[in-house]
Amino acid sequence: MIVLYLVLAVLVLLLAVVLLRTAAFRPKAEPAAPCEPVEFDREAAVSRLQQLVRCRTVSYTDAAKEDPAEFEKLIGLLPQLYPHVFEVCTLTRLPDRALLFYWPGQAHEEASVMMAHYDVVPVEEENWEKPPFAGILEDGVLWGRGTLDTKVTFNGVLCAADHLIAAGFTPAQDIYFAFSGQEEINGRGAVNIVDWFREHHINIQLVVDEGGAVVQDVFPGVRQPCALIGIAEKGMLNLEYSVTSAGGHASAPRPHTPVGVLSAACCRVENHPFPMHITAPAAKMFDTLGRHSTFLYRMIFANLWLFGGVLDSLCKKTGGELNALMRTTVAFTKMQGSAASNVIPPSASMVSNIRLNPADTMESAIEYLRQTIGNGEITLTNLEGMDPSPISETDCPAWDKVASAVAGTWPGSLVSPYLMVQCSDSRHYGPVSNHVYRFSAMDLTAEERGTIHGNNERIRTEVIGRAVEFYIRLMSQC
Repeated sequence: MIVLYLVLAVLVLLLAVVLLRTAAFRPKAEPAAPCEPVEFDREAAVSRLQQLVRCRTVSYTDAAKEDPAEFEKLIGLLPQLYPHVFEVCTLTRLPDRALLFYWPGQAHEEASVMMAHYDVVPVEEENWEKPPFAGILEDGVLWGRGTLDTKVTFNGVLCAADHLIAAGFTPAQDIYFAFSGQEEINGRGAVNIVDWFREHHINIQLVVDEGGAVVQDVFPGVRQPCALIGIAEKGMLNLEYSVTSAGGHASAPRPHTPVGVLSAACCRVENHPFPMHITAPAAKMFDTLGRHSTFLYRMIFANLWLFGGVLDSLCKKTGGELNALMRTTVAFTKMQGSAASNVIPPSASMVSNIRLNPADTMESAIEYLRQTIGNGEITLTNLEGMDPSPISETDCPAWDKVASAVAGTWPGSLVSPYLMVQCSDSRHYGPVSNHVYRFSAMDLTAEERGTIHGNNERIRTEVIGRAVEFYIRLMSQC
């Protein structure tokens, strides 16, 4: 009986602790962000983006498919689209279609870098409702490849600078605009720019590149718009799994063909996900957005020491974005075997695209998969990859500048750090700055996000204006 009373006492104490922690897990008091209106020529901003979209700057891994004249066409337009920028800023062209603008500040001890890329992915024109490179403006929507990824921020940066320069503004410290024309093919444009910064000993205190956006219904139990700023990005690994055999006729197969061996390995990997790791970006996101969630989710996020297993199970079952924040993910994307349907292949292979949690590396991930598969006949080969980026600070002036510009442009949104699950050029800046932030200055619906790299990419004109407004607010603090 005494044991029963002790157990009940412990359960009551546990319940009290959980409820008290949940009750205390409320939104933190935030200083009010300045929301003074920003006046500039919004119609001109739309027109400029329209002209950029009409440049067919499609990048391919096979350079023979590219049209260099289209890239030069875009670059040639810049002086007439942003004349004040060219009056004050110096443009340096670096190899691999890299553009670096320098805007001198009143002092030169440190610098801020605003990034974007002006190349775009290929299109299947027959599947578009509007021609992807016509720059059609209709019913307040601009259609075209690159409107979201990322000519809108390319235009936003230069429009903001052009406006501020025309108004007589000079930044307190130097600002650079770093634009790549090979981001979509993992080219070396951004690498060349970072090398230039190193060679010239530039003290970079702030970097802003594409990443999160202002979105809704992306966090459990939160209905307010969430402005997600990436403070790190996952690594990437393309891994090949291959098996060899003696081949032979399909009429007399052995118990397991190479394709069968690989299929079993695929199932083992999918049925044994990588372990959950709540790294700093995810923890900060939970601590920020979790406080605005419903009571049930607040109870979970306030007591992850107790409910971490529940969250882990939920993520494993549902997959998607929340699961991707929690662990290294594996997506099998390619498989190759025999060229004939009645021939057992002498070799077979499959490829998975792996996105590495900051707690993992390429080496540790390969070893985990080798142990999970447990079959020495399968050879694992790293085709290409990169480790996760460093994690940037948030308790610092650089973060405060970005967060303030976001809150001022999208009042009422919940500004939060997060882990970016895609890759961007900003990963190259980790060795030169620990203030690298990934935020695409747009408010997007789920449907609009789905057109990035897809068909019918388009943007609302008011979003174009808000991108410019964000950069005006940001640069005014630099």
